[in-house]
Amino acid sequence: MSRFLYRLGHFSARRRGLVVAVWVLLAALLAGSAALFAKGTDDAFGIPGSESQQALDALQDVAPAAAGTSAQLVVITTNGATVNAPAVMAAIGGAEQQVAALPQVAGVLDPWRSGVQGAISADSRAALISIPLKVALADVTEATKSDLASIAHDLEHALPGAEVKVGGEAFSDLMPKIGLTELAGLAVAVIVLLLLFRSLTSAGVPVFTALLGVGLSVGGVYLATAFAVIPSSAPMLGLMLGLAVGIDYSLFILSRHRQQLTAGADRIESIARATATAGSAVVFAGLTVIIALLGLLVTGIPTLTSMGLAAAATVAVAVVIAITLTPALLSFAGTRVRPWGWRNAETKDAPVGRTPVATRWVRFVTARPILTVVAVVGLLGIVTLPATGMRLALPDNGNNEHGSAARETFDAVTEHFGEGATGPLLVTAKLPTGTDPRTAVTALAAELAQQPGVASVPLAMPDESGTLAMVQVVPTSGPQSPATVQLVHDLRERAAQIADKTGLSIQVTGFTAIGIDVSTRLADALLPFGLVVVGLSLLLLLIAFRSILVPIKAAIGYLLSVGATIGITTWVFVDGNLADFFGVAQPGSVISFFPIILMGVLFGLAMDYEMFLVSRMREAYAHGIDAKRAVHAGFTSAAQVVTAAALIMFAVFVSFVPDPSPSIKPIAFGLAVGVFIDAFLVRMTLVPAVMTLLGRSAWWIPKWLDRVLPNIDIEGAAIERAATNKSDATEPVEPEPTSARG
Repeated sequence: MSRFLYRLGHFSARRRGLVVAVWVLLAALLAGSAALFAKGTDDAFGIPGSESQQALDALQDVAPAAAGTSAQLVVITTNGATVNAPAVMAAIGGAEQQVAALPQVAGVLDPWRSGVQGAISADSRAALISIPLKVALADVTEATKSDLASIAHDLEHALPGAEVKVGGEAFSDLMPKIGLTELAGLAVAVIVLLLLFRSLTSAGVPVFTALLGVGLSVGGVYLATAFAVIPSSAPMLGLMLGLAVGIDYSLFILSRHRQQLTAGADRIESIARATATAGSAVVFAGLTVIIALLGLLVTGIPTLTSMGLAAAATVAVAVVIAITLTPALLSFAGTRVRPWGWRNAETKDAPVGRTPVATRWVRFVTARPILTVVAVVGLLGIVTLPATGMRLALPDNGNNEHGSAARETFDAVTEHFGEGATGPLLVTAKLPTGTDPRTAVTALAAELAQQPGVASVPLAMPDESGTLAMVQVVPTSGPQSPATVQLVHDLRERAAQIADKTGLSIQVTGFTAIGIDVSTRLADALLPFGLVVVGLSLLLLLIAFRSILVPIKAAIGYLLSVGATIGITTWVFVDGNLADFFGVAQPGSVISFFPIILMGVLFGLAMDYEMFLVSRMREAYAHGIDAKRAVHAGFTSAAQVVTAAALIMFAVFVSFVPDPSPSIKPIAFGLAVGVFIDAFLVRMTLVPAVMTLLGRSAWWIPKWLDRVLPNIDIEGAAIERAATNKSDATEPVEPEPTSARG
């Protein structure tokens, strides 16, 4: 691989104009295509093969309007009158006629005439008007929402002293938004790069490549909406990952190039060698992230599959840009990548990484390695404890920002009609031929109303053809409550008993049930997915380091990072600690796909830092340095670059935490916490301590295994050695990936 990358880096450096032109042209074409053909994102969740999806599909076939989304009007009297007053009823009736005339409205369920029970609050101060729509959530137009809001506004003016809220699923505003806070992360990245390199050009190269990569990736995701269903969180996840890995991957190649220039290497030759060596590690790190993200496909959930594909494509673009565009830009930059005021390269521009701070830190953590290991593992174990209380759910309108129309309506429904009214279940059943539809539906509704955990059955009716029963079931608990999850499971377990009494086989569906099914499937997938990721890390590191214990240590460190990150995220987003500080609108759960996204992304980042640190330690040991001193030498060589890379990733992820979207906020928070823990506690603290304890045994591998493992030359050793012999450069020779002195 390193030979190919050497030739690619050499070509990109010499044909720099062509390379830059191709990338800029590609970005322009993709942006134009996305603007012309993109259809927009779609946050409709589905889970093929689940009971909720099967029932929804059947409902779509016989009663498409019932399968669409819905809106709600809530009328609340505040002047002592009740909603049963003739004047109030007349005003509401007039508003209902206006609503029914809207193109996307399938009908209006009047609280008094539709047969809906429980649509008038117990104190008669509130009325709930349900508005089924003909279309799915993604197809609700802004005109429809604007018209509904206008009708609600007029109704409120017609009823002095009353409040009218408009909301429901159709007004869900859970899409992530890009704002000025995301630029703060980019600004921090620029500052870190300026402090690291002391050169505006050096700081600008990684930022430019990352921004171009993000533009290409996000443009590609939006273009994909023309022929695929893409959730709104996919572009934001791509933006977040693209900025983080795009800057870091270019940073690694740039830092190696500067070191080689310091040693007196020719500019073009240095670029080619940096692409071959650091570029090999970049490709390796990128592949680990891509493979882990593609592992999301095994869940069988289209939304998560789209997110995984979009994120993997973003990382792939970042890798390709790093090994092609970065060399071209470095060729244009020439000696301007050196720090300000440089005179004598060998004295003024020492290799990045060897700092007194790094030296003092590695001495501190390895002076008493057992104490360091116990302290780090103990601390991470403690913060992992809240993870046992993690609850997964799909976000609903209760996760919207306070003050939004959807959130105000959600809160009003909760206050006057109970928590369950914000997330009712829909029970369907096929009606046997020859059965009286009304009698069968009434019997089913009566049976469901008696089930524990059911607050009411406000609506029960057959479809127009009389072949399908549709029963709305309001739980006693909210849509994200564990009690509602239990109710869905109980109804499905009791389906046979209900069928014996009513003659109807039921299926439970609706947005709440779909969310529960998604969360259940993802929770079940965590263990096998984790085993695949850990197994993959063991195999890849075994090949890269030709060692048995180093991969095991890396995998354990990864698991510690994941556990601690989930624990801290649960402590904030589920338990509600510091919820106001982080802007969590409604603590109690995290979005269902958070753990599996975190595991996939953090895996790649952890292996990235592991490669850069441990490969330097291995290099020093292979050149005859004592195993324990090799830990110090390798750490000080890589510490500054790894620290800078981690700080940049941390800053980028933190900048997305203020986003109000309940889909992005916990992911950004978790990735920021995960990067900090893995980089600074695990890789920069635990790893040198463990490597010191292991000593020479860290590099042991059975000879038979060493012979059968493929030699992928992850560090570009062959290129490094050939270049050193040819030019007498002072850069240390990278070892062949064999069992070093083992």
